[in-house]
Amino acid sequence: MASNLLPTKEPLEERGKWANKTEFILSVAGAVIGLGNVWRFPYLCYKNGGGAFFIPYILFLVTCGLPLFVLETSLGQFTSQGGIMCWKQICPLFEGMGYASAIIVFYGCISYIVILAWAFLYLFSSFSGELPWAVCNNTWNTNACVVLNDYNDTNNRTSSSSVIEFWQRRVLNISSGIEDMGNIQWELCLCLLLSWTICYFCVWKGVRSTGKATYFTATFPFVMLFVLLIRGMSLPGALHGIKYYLYPNPSRLADPQVWMDAGTQIFYSYALCLGILTTLGSYNKYNNNCYKDSFYLCLLNSGTSFISGFAIFSILGYMSQKQGIDIASVADSGPGLVFIVYPQAVTLLPLPQVWAVCFFTMIILLGIDGQFVGLESIVTSLTDVFPSHMRKGYYRELLLLLICAVSFFTGLPLVSQGGAYLFQIFDHYVCSGPTLLLMAILQSSVIGWIYGAQRFSDNIADMIGYKPVSLVKYCWLYVTPAMCSGTLIFLLLRYSPLRFNHSYVYPGWAYGIGWFLATSSLAMIPIIMVCKLANGKGTLWQRIKKISKPADDLPVRAKEICLNPCLSKE
Repeated sequence: MASNLLPTKEPLEERGKWANKTEFILSVAGAVIGLGNVWRFPYLCYKNGGGAFFIPYILFLVTCGLPLFVLETSLGQFTSQGGIMCWKQICPLFEGMGYASAIIVFYGCISYIVILAWAFLYLFSSFSGELPWAVCNNTWNTNACVVLNDYNDTNNRTSSSSVIEFWQRRVLNISSGIEDMGNIQWELCLCLLLSWTICYFCVWKGVRSTGKATYFTATFPFVMLFVLLIRGMSLPGALHGIKYYLYPNPSRLADPQVWMDAGTQIFYSYALCLGILTTLGSYNKYNNNCYKDSFYLCLLNSGTSFISGFAIFSILGYMSQKQGIDIASVADSGPGLVFIVYPQAVTLLPLPQVWAVCFFTMIILLGIDGQFVGLESIVTSLTDVFPSHMRKGYYRELLLLLICAVSFFTGLPLVSQGGAYLFQIFDHYVCSGPTLLLMAILQSSVIGWIYGAQRFSDNIADMIGYKPVSLVKYCWLYVTPAMCSGTLIFLLLRYSPLRFNHSYVYPGWAYGIGWFLATSSLAMIPIIMVCKLANGKGTLWQRIKKISKPADDLPVRAKEICLNPCLSKE
C-alpha cells in the first residue's frame, strides 16, 4: 500500500527522429550548402590557379573534410545526442569541445544573420520601377556618383559607382570607423527582426518543423541557381568568364597560400567542428547508413560549389565585355560579390528587377538554412544536457525564444552605422581557420587515440552492417591531425592584423574583441577538463583514466571497454 503512495517519476518525453531520410538529407544539405559556395569558392578557384586549385581542394576534402564529416554524423547517430552530450558519452574528459562548438555557433548566429538583413533590404528594394542602385538621383547619392553601365572610365578616382553608393551610403550608411558606431539603421533592424522571426518558426517544433521547412528552403536555391546558370551561360562574354574561372595555372600550386585557402574552404563550407552535423545525425534511426550519406552530401556540396562558379563567372564575363574592362576588376569574394558585383550585373540584364528578386531570394534561402540549423544545434545540445526540464511542455520553445531574443538584441550593434566594422571582426575571428583547425585536431585525436579508431569503426559497422574503408580510420589516427596541424602552424606564422577594405586599421581594443570571441569558446575545453579532474577521486592518473572511459549507457558494442581506455590499442 505504501509503495502506491510514493511519487512517480514523470516519463521523459521522446527526443524525436526525422520523419524520413529525405528530411535528414535536406537538413544537412541546407546546413553545408550556403553562401560560402556562392561567394567564396568561385573566387578562390579563379585566384588560386583555376582548374589547378582542384588538386589541393580534393586533397583536403579526402584527408580532412570527408573523414570529419563521417566522424561527426556517425557520432551523432551512434550516441543519439547533440554536440555536447555526445562527447560526454564518448570521452567525458573532452566534454568541453561540445560547449566550445555551441559557443562558436552562437556567435556565428548573431553575426551571420546580418547578411540576411542586408539581403532582405536588397530584395524589398528590387520591387520598384527602377532599381535604386542603378541610378544616381537618390537622396543618398553624391555629386561624384556615376552609373557604370554608361561610364567605363574606371580609372577616374573622383567618380563613385551608384552600386557602391547604394551599398555604403544607403544599406550600411557606414561611419568613419568602429570608434563611431553611430545610430541603428531601423530598416535593417526590422529586416533583422524578420530574419529572426522566420528562423524561430522554422525551429520551434524541433525536427518536426525543421525537417518540413527544408523541403522548400533547401531545394529552392538549387532552382534559382539553375535559372541563373542558364541565363548566365546564354550571355555574350560568358565563355570569357568561364575561361578565367577554370583556366589552369599549375605554377600557383607552388604558393603555400593556395593550399591554405583550399584547406580553410573545406572547413568553411562543410560546417565541420561546429556540432551541427552531430546534432542532425542524432535524429537519425540507429541503422541509417550515415556513412554512405556522408559521401553523397560531400559530393553534393562540392558539386554545388563548382557549378555555382559557372553561374557567377558567366555573369562576370558578360560584365567584363559590356563595360570593356578586365574581369579581374569585377571579380570579388564575400559581401563584395553579393552586394556590389552581382547587383551591378543585374542592371545590365533585360528585366533587371526579375533577376534581382531571383538572386536575392536565393541568397536569403541559402542563409536561412544555415541559420536555423545552427539554432537547432544549440537548442538540441542544451536540451540534451537538461532533458528532464527542457523536454517538458513548452520549455524547449521558451528556450528557443530566449536564445533568439538575446541574439537579436546582442546583434543590434551590427546593424548600426559602424556595424560593418564589427561584422568583419565576428566573421574573421569566430569561425576562423585556427579555431576550427584546432577543434579538428582534438576531435580526430580523441576518436582516433583515446576512444579508439578501430572501436569507432566497429560502432559504425554495428549501425550500418559494414566498416568504413581503412583510409577513413587512418585519417582519424594520423592524416587529418597532421594536415590540420600543418595548416594551423602556417596560418599562425602568416598572421597579419585585420584591416577593413585593406586600408582601415582597427584600434587595439577592437582586436581585443576579436581575440575574446576566438578564445572564449576554446577556453571551455580546458575549463571543463580541470573541473572534472578536480571533482574526481584518486590520483591524477586514476582520475584521467576514469573520465576518459565512455559512458555505460552507450549502445552494446561501445561497452567493450579496453582495460586501459586512455591507451587503447588498435
